[in-house]
Amino acid sequence: MGLLSNKVERDEIKPGDHIYTYRAVFTYSHHGIYLGGSKVVHFTPEKKPSSSTGKSYDSMSCPTFPDCGFRQPNSGVVLSCLDCFLRNGSLYCFEYGVTPSVFLSKVRGGTCTTAASDSPESVIHRAMYLLQNGFGNYDVFQNNCEDFAMYCKTGLLIMDKQGVGRSGQAASIIGAPLAAMLSSPLTLLMPGPVGVATATAGMYCMSRYSTDIGVRTDVIKVAVEDLAVNLGWTTDHEEEARDSEAPLIQL
Repeated sequence: MGLLSNKVERDEIKPGDHIYTYRAVFTYSHHGIYLGGSKVVHFTPEKKPSSSTGKSYDSMSCPTFPDCGFRQPNSGVVLSCLDCFLRNGSLYCFEYGVTPSVFLSKVRGGTCTTAASDSPESVIHRAMYLLQNGFGNYDVFQNNCEDFAMYCKTGLLIMDKQGVGRSGQAASIIGAPLAAMLSSPLTLLMPGPVGVATATAGMYCMSRYSTDIGVRTDVIKVAVEDLAVNLGWTTDHEEEARDSEAPLIQL
């Protein structure tokens, strides 16, 4: 286990694993759920349908998997083969149920969580359900590919929709400048570059830890079938239909 990530070989991953790879020379990581059979479900910004069937496929053709790039219309959840998901990058496996000390030792966010994973069957069920029904609008800070994979693994949903999502990457982006700002008063007590670096690193790690879904108190377990209602994705038509089916209350 490294301080930066958890690099693995292809024969080490199992169905239901949360995997990721780095893009743009380690600038950011892209996450997904491994289904087995070299297939991955992941979440990306939406693309418009490219065929008369109404089903959308990514523009790049895949010689090994005919359905690679499949997604429903107006959805960012994609089914890809492992090769296309990795794009020649290395393969990493996200860790669940790590101890606080291990979490804090990770220099980079988006590699682990203290939250426990559900069973592989539950994880794959959520991923396949969201492939058919979508995961809402893609948002870098509140609803990204890491948020998708972490929800599939845990079923946990953050009730506070105004703050940062489940993503450790987003927490790192926000946490770094926040740590620098909060640690600045400590430079009076710890003069010198080493003292400043130590104070900033400590604040950065604690800011990441405080946003981890394993320690947050504003998370709830939500069944994937109820996810759209909890996040307000239902349309007015669906709400009217549901209201019309509700039993009448006798006053």
